[in-house]
Amino acid sequence: MKSFKPFCAPALLYKALAAIILVASGSAFAQSITMASTTSTEQSGLFGYLLPEFKKASGLDTKVVALGTGQALDMARRGDADVLFVHDQVAEEKFVADGWGVKRYAVMYNDFILVGPKNDPVGAKGKDIVQALQTLAAANGNFISRGDKSGTHAAELRYWKLAGADAAKGSGYKECGCGMGPALNIAASSGGYVLADRGTWLNFKNRADLAVLVEGDTKLFNQYGVMVVSPAKHPHVKSQDAQKFVDWVVSPAGQQAIAGYKIGGEQLFFPNAGK
Repeated sequence: MKSFKPFCAPALLYKALAAIILVASGSAFAQSITMASTTSTEQSGLFGYLLPEFKKASGLDTKVVALGTGQALDMARRGDADVLFVHDQVAEEKFVADGWGVKRYAVMYNDFILVGPKNDPVGAKGKDIVQALQTLAAANGNFISRGDKSGTHAAELRYWKLAGADAAKGSGYKECGCGMGPALNIAASSGGYVLADRGTWLNFKNRADLAVLVEGDTKLFNQYGVMVVSPAKHPHVKSQDAQKFVDWVVSPAGQQAIAGYKIGGEQLFFPNAGK
């Protein structure tokens, strides 16, 4: 009589376990998206307020990589992000036109401001950013440029061009190649002038002797846009989950969350999706 040997198929068992692990890990992986965004949205504290609200609504986590807008666009072109949240409309529209993004949505705005020493040694204070930069260039004023291809840097270069000083900004002009917070820190420690977004300024604690010197100029309008990275260019991007973020942030709930973010009672960003 033959002895009974229990059936055992280790290879099949291992394959089944591997499949379970793969499904489980894939499911966990699908529960997050990567967002390439600007240092202004991060350093203003907006995402710390906004993204928990998005997770409540969607169940999705969002990993934010905060860069200058130009670097964020480059990151998306490489397929290293699922969604973009940036502020250089001309560059954003080109990004979509070139096929890298699905569609650009306007989402919110605030404004740029010129910050500098309270005693304003060069006399830049006023309501006209172009005139202020002309004054700075003529006086060789200590101006700290981000110099990082960010949306703020792109805006700054447009203003210098309007001032007719894009190639002659004065001997006091310096590029730090850094984010908004570090640029403000340099200006605070050196008595310099700097173009900043209002959101980061309101959340900035190390102001020293700095004050807002130019604001209210319509040219200082600062629009933000959001885009899903094209799955046609990068099939691995989590475009469906990224679209959930876009749909939420331009929805009444997302727009209300943006409007609700305040520091000291002052609203930092103003929703304008669909406008």
